[in-house]
Amino acid sequence: MNEELSFSVVKSNSSIFVLWLVTISGVIGIWLGYGDWFLPKTPFNLLLGVALLYWNFPIKNVWPGILIWSLVYITGMSAEMIGVNTGLLFGNYWYGENLGPKLANVPLLIGINWVVLTFLTATIAKRFISNPWMAVICGAALMVALDFFIEPVAPGFDYWHWKAGYAPLRNYIDWFVISLVLQLLVKNYVPQSKHPLPIYHFAAQVLFFVFFYAINK
Repeated sequence: MNEELSFSVVKSNSSIFVLWLVTISGVIGIWLGYGDWFLPKTPFNLLLGVALLYWNFPIKNVWPGILIWSLVYITGMSAEMIGVNTGLLFGNYWYGENLGPKLANVPLLIGINWVVLTFLTATIAKRFISNPWMAVICGAALMVALDFFIEPVAPGFDYWHWKAGYAPLRNYIDWFVISLVLQLLVKNYVPQSKHPLPIYHFAAQVLFFVFFYAINK
């Protein structure tokens, strides 16, 4: 039992170290003018984050777990496809080239990003908020709060671009509604855990985007 606990601590600490190493390297590299090298590696960073999360939080009930997280992926991708191709969600925008291959004008990894953010925020909210419905609302609010700092930075990184030159208010409203739906989908499928990785993973994303948001103000 002690060996199992010790290995769990090693997994957690090594995962946190790798996340911060990649994040800080990216911040410094882009800040020093090497964005052309770092930014196209964004898909690698997203997939690394998924791998580290799965390593620390393997799916225990395989079929319900796969179904729920597949629904999160499909919902996120579908919302983005509607948004990009019709403007009915989020506003008028299009994706750049630094998020990898696309399906119907939406990078395939955007669905993964919805999965990762939903898992992180739902886990964090569930850890600190006992009321499950308040946890759902707070999880969605955390997703929108992060998006607030991502949006001004995204065009410069060629992630996505807004026709108006900035994200409209409806983007944040739609983000909250969709985030709320996703939080409801997963509320019974995220662990009640004090594992530190979700907090550090979310904090690394906050640090990255807040840094570039601040220096570009």
